[in-house]
Amino acid sequence: MSGWTKHSGQAVALPLHNIDTDQLIPSRFMSTPRSEGYGGFLLHDLRRNESGDEHPHFPLNRHKDTSIVVAGRNFGSGSSREAAVYALVDAGIRAVFAPSFGDIFAGNAVNNGLLPARISEEDFDVLLRVLEDSSRPAHLCLEAGHLNIDDRTIGFHIDPGWRTKLINGWDDIDLTMQHAEAIGQHKQRLDGQAPWVRPSAT
Repeated sequence: MSGWTKHSGQAVALPLHNIDTDQLIPSRFMSTPRSEGYGGFLLHDLRRNESGDEHPHFPLNRHKDTSIVVAGRNFGSGSSREAAVYALVDAGIRAVFAPSFGDIFAGNAVNNGLLPARISEEDFDVLLRVLEDSSRPAHLCLEAGHLNIDDRTIGFHIDPGWRTKLINGWDDIDLTMQHAEAIGQHKQRLDGQAPWVRPSAT
């Protein structure tokens, strides 16, 4: 996973609350190998009718170059399927802005390079008015914690540890390894103070 600090792309609003992981990728598609790409399954049942044809007025169908999504509260709630994040990433989405996220979804997002940017309800309403039914160019900066769109600057919150992981392209193991020296020192102290906690070679 590559780290990043800034991204410029087209922003689109999905003015829906409680978009859960089963909506992001219905379970019937999860037996497909990810190598075939999950982007086409993203929000499948919202984007398509029973015949599989795209609804022409659905935002992500009208604006296929979208890389920044503004959505309602509780985005990514529901089951813990990481495939929901894969579907977003494979569809070219780099960031989702919402008032709140499912906790497990947000953690999975960061581990896959996707920014779950938390914004206030007031800023969510502002962005809906700015975007209305259109796609707008937007620029975001992880380090500064803001999104620029038109002449507006919207601040967002992300856990500092998650910000570090995104900037450096780290997963949980990479983040832990940054403390390898301290872990080694603790191990040495523990060997001397409580040797019985480690199994004997005999």
